[in-house]
Amino acid sequence: MVGTKWSAAPWGVGLALVTVMACASAPAAAHSRTPHRVAGLVALTNADDGKTVPARTGDDIDVTLTSYHENGLTYTWSIPVSDSEMLHRTASRTTPGGGAKARFHVQQDGTATLSAARHCRPSQGHPSQGHPCPDVVTPWKVRVEVK
Repeated sequence: MVGTKWSAAPWGVGLALVTVMACASAPAAAHSRTPHRVAGLVALTNADDGKTVPARTGDDIDVTLTSYHENGLTYTWSIPVSDSEMLHRTASRTTPGGGAKARFHVQQDGTATLSAARHCRPSQGHPSQGHPCPDVVTPWKVRVEVK
């Protein structure tokens, strides 16, 4: 029994030392905040339609709209746009499948709306390829509030 008591002692001391080391405070520089905030990234998708999202000056906003197929029709997207110069589009493209992507840089405080339009086109090679598209354009909109 005495052997067991003594053989556990080094483990107890080791555990105590690890605990003390883990709890030791880090240098003050590790806790201080830098004066310049690294620009954040706001990611938006199809599911964000109709939402209001917060952002900060200097952030980048990535919009990724995905096309989809339904009943022999493909629903595609136009390239997203902003209704205000406060959100400057820095990149944009459409994908071969009909999706759309854009990146906006937040330049100043205010409110802006990002928007795109969903269109229909018959799917290539689908059995119901001749199926007519509904004569409806569906908008996608997100309100961005920058403070």
